[in-house]
Amino acid sequence: MNIGILALQGAVQDHKNKFSELGTNTIEVRRSGDLLNLDGLILPGGESSTMLKLLNKNELWSELHSFIKTKPSWGICAGLILIAKSVHSPQQKSLGVLDVDVERNAYGRQLDSFITNDLVFNNNGKQSTTEGVFIRAPKINRIGADVKTTVTHDNQPVMVESNLTLGSSFHPERSEGHIYHKYFLEKIRHINE
Repeated sequence: MNIGILALQGAVQDHKNKFSELGTNTIEVRRSGDLLNLDGLILPGGESSTMLKLLNKNELWSELHSFIKTKPSWGICAGLILIAKSVHSPQQKSLGVLDVDVERNAYGRQLDSFITNDLVFNNNGKQSTTEGVFIRAPKINRIGADVKTTVTHDNQPVMVESNLTLGSSFHPERSEGHIYHKYFLEKIRHINE
């Protein structure tokens, strides 16, 4: 299995490490040709406005949009902002493939970043409590009818999914363990069955 990681800017290496520990190959995506032969794609945390500029500069916008509509993809923090249908505070262009509205930096600025141990993960009917790292995280203010909440924090959605796409406000690559990366790989395997 080949997992692409959008490598224009942001938390690339931590995701590479997680997948390597799970025995999964990763490919850094910087150009449209890098999307070929991928089974899934991570859009990592970072700075969404910088990523937008680099997506345009590298002429990756339309190919990335097409890929996310047809293959499993996971937007994390800034990546969630990139894939959301609508972005606020301030408004910003997005790929619009996940039917959610997000508010940038809604959990606070860099100094307000925090780690919590009370995320509630609903994995196909089995609930568990996990760690979550929030760094200038976006808040999911609205979810569409075909979007389900997978993880909550204080009864608010912090990870959602719809068909092929996952989106999370927190940074699972910064936590111990591999529970969410395994979940993404299982999603890909299920889709490919």
